[in-house]
Amino acid sequence: MSRRRSSGSNKRGDRTRKAAAEARAREKAERGPGAVMWRWTKRLAITGTFVALLAAIGLATAVFFASRSLPSYASLRESQQGQTILVRARDGSQIVELGPSYGQWLNSDEIPDVMKHAMVSVEDHRFYSHFGVDPAGLVRAVYNAISDDRQVSATSTITQQLARNVFLNSNRTLDRKLREAVLAMALEWRFSKEQILELYLNKVYFGGGAYGIDSASRKFFSHSARELSLEEAAIIAGLVKAPSRYSPTADVDAAVSRANVVVGQMVRYGDLDPAVARQVDVSAVNLSTTEGQNSIRYFTDWALPQLDLLLPNDTFEPIEVWTTLDVGMQRAATTAIQSSTPGDTQGALVSLDRDGAILAMVGGTDYVTSNYNRATDAMRQPGSSWKLFVYLAALEAGYTPDDRVQDVPVTINDWSPRNSGGTYAGEIDVRSAFAYSKNTVAAQLGNEVGFSNVASMARRFGITTPISTYPSMVLGTSEVRLIDMVRAFAAVSAGGRSVEPYGILRVTTADGEELYRHQAARTYTLVPDYVAAGITDLLQTAVATGTGRAADIGRPVAGKTGTTSTNRDGYFVGFSSGITTGVWMGMDDNSRVPGLQGGRAPAQAFAAFMRYAVRDRPVEEFDTDLQLPEWQLEPDDEFYFGEEDEDYYFYIDEQGNLVDPGGNRGRYGDGFDVEGEGENVRRDPLDPRGRYDETDEAPSPRSTQPSRPQPSRPQPEPPQAASDDFLERATGRSPTGDEQPR
Repeated sequence: MSRRRSSGSNKRGDRTRKAAAEARAREKAERGPGAVMWRWTKRLAITGTFVALLAAIGLATAVFFASRSLPSYASLRESQQGQTILVRARDGSQIVELGPSYGQWLNSDEIPDVMKHAMVSVEDHRFYSHFGVDPAGLVRAVYNAISDDRQVSATSTITQQLARNVFLNSNRTLDRKLREAVLAMALEWRFSKEQILELYLNKVYFGGGAYGIDSASRKFFSHSARELSLEEAAIIAGLVKAPSRYSPTADVDAAVSRANVVVGQMVRYGDLDPAVARQVDVSAVNLSTTEGQNSIRYFTDWALPQLDLLLPNDTFEPIEVWTTLDVGMQRAATTAIQSSTPGDTQGALVSLDRDGAILAMVGGTDYVTSNYNRATDAMRQPGSSWKLFVYLAALEAGYTPDDRVQDVPVTINDWSPRNSGGTYAGEIDVRSAFAYSKNTVAAQLGNEVGFSNVASMARRFGITTPISTYPSMVLGTSEVRLIDMVRAFAAVSAGGRSVEPYGILRVTTADGEELYRHQAARTYTLVPDYVAAGITDLLQTAVATGTGRAADIGRPVAGKTGTTSTNRDGYFVGFSSGITTGVWMGMDDNSRVPGLQGGRAPAQAFAAFMRYAVRDRPVEEFDTDLQLPEWQLEPDDEFYFGEEDEDYYFYIDEQGNLVDPGGNRGRYGDGFDVEGEGENVRRDPLDPRGRYDETDEAPSPRSTQPSRPQPSRPQPEPPQAASDDFLERATGRSPTGDEQPR
């Protein structure tokens, strides 16, 4: 009996010990790292589920209220983006209409199926299965970004693109993307897929101002979108990704390549039979040709951005812009450039009236091929046309056209310029040295008056780009813009007074309300009358007997040629009867153009244009009568420039800075290096890269008359021709050449 009780007691004790061991094991397990992690995982899962539920409720609420606030379908059909600008010439005739073009609205059943399939395949192949945003596409984009260590690529659906185009801007911010997603889901809630696709195809931007497939079809193929072929639909669908890059009028090869990608996507997602796709030949599509004066767009591209500054308030209503452009002169300028530029050379032309009004502007041989404006944006070396500033400085320092100078080999700081052909005339007058573009004389004059003074003269006459002060700068090694050089010569034509180019006369609404009218800018006397008369004498001689003889048009013409080393740039700038015109020719890659010289093709283009430009203007003789100031006639007397009430009256402070009566300081350029190889000039040791040289060719006169030393006295320096505000507005750069934010 006692043995049985003992055995039972042992069993109960074993169970107790086992239970205790199990309890201790459970307690140990609960305290282990795995258990802790499991508990936190459950908590996070529960919290995450709760947060996701709240976010879903919030998103659904936002989508619900967004859908209720959306305009009606009819309102969305009528809405348009952008501003229409009607541009008129100086005579009031319409020259171009810019801004959005919408074509005809096509209902869903009027849009060819190939157009729908092409757009859905390339832009959003899950369009018919998602709810406005594409979670699968987003997950795939994030995965690709993580695996390839790059940013998340664009994942906008067709509905999101529609929401952005209609309601939002293109800022790539998280806030904008979230609002875009909400609006996209609201659109899907409110409208059917067919309605959304119809809105999208009629509103999406295809470049060149074309909104919607009908406008794009008429622009590129000259027919309605109702008649689109498979190949044409593929080209249009391919434009959405990058309208400017894949535009068939800008780059046919890029457009064809992109269209073939669209065809491949259609095959991939079952919208096109592979057998049909193999017969597709996108390159055989007939593109519409651009007729008329496409060069006008060079002018409008330069002038119209200034509306942001000229108009006091933002306006989105249609406006009419009355410009200074003369349609006949623009046509003549285009013909002159296209017919005179050799081979594949590019050319540019700018023509100003005596008050600065731009009469014609050509920025290249063909705007459709290249819209880069070489007249206002390209910075190229002007060659010997730069000598305008050298001789202006010399005349202001006391030289006259009849003074004697030496055309002989010279060396300045180990730099030895040479004349074209290596010949020297010996002793000649200043007039002949300029007419025959003698490099050695220009170098000596620049050295005598000071290279910094030559740079200051160029800045005074409106050169806005950086200017070198190395000795070789006298030969035009500093790069300039053609419009700036034309402005400088126009100031000479105006008797030494500043000229400010402008292109907009007035702006009105479609109802005739005037929003802006051009006011004549205040002008400044840049050099004394005798300096303006002297340089006009030199410029007239350069055309009559010197390197610019090809620019003769049968009436008085004053101008200067320019040619850079190895014939990379050809320049001619001149004026007659109140019209100043500049022509540049060269290659965009700065390569050599055999036979290109300023006195040939550029001067010939100048003459061809100017014969038309001045045909209705009276012949004007130049005022070259030198009325020298008393300080030159009587060296011992104190020199002066006029009465105190004249505006050519300035001071130099103790630091040597120019100060006008109002206390404004003058602004001049710093040194500037340029690249190039010279054939007719030895290396300028002070300018490691300045090797360009004038290569104008003409007979060289010789003379044995004795020379005499010339007086050289520093003269007060008026301000630059163009105001800082205008230069920043017109070129997007500060007067010292720095880029300005837009």
